Amino acid sequence: MADPEKKARAKVRRAQAEFERSQDQARAARRKAFAKAQASGLSLRQISEEVGLHYSRVAEIIRGD
Repeated sequence: MADPEKKARAKVRRAQAEFERSQDQARAARRKAFAKAQASGLSLRQISEEVGLHYSRVAEIIRGD
């Protein structure tokens, strides 16, 4: 395998790994924000209206599903 190709493959793998880590962090932050909103008194329906998701999906996110 040519050296430039090897470097390109490594760069693509690193970029994908970084993307996946950032998604995991964003999911965790969203779950935490939804749970805090619920603990502050917002209903699942109120949270869902704010973010444009169905309330059952909001419940799943809070549960970690």
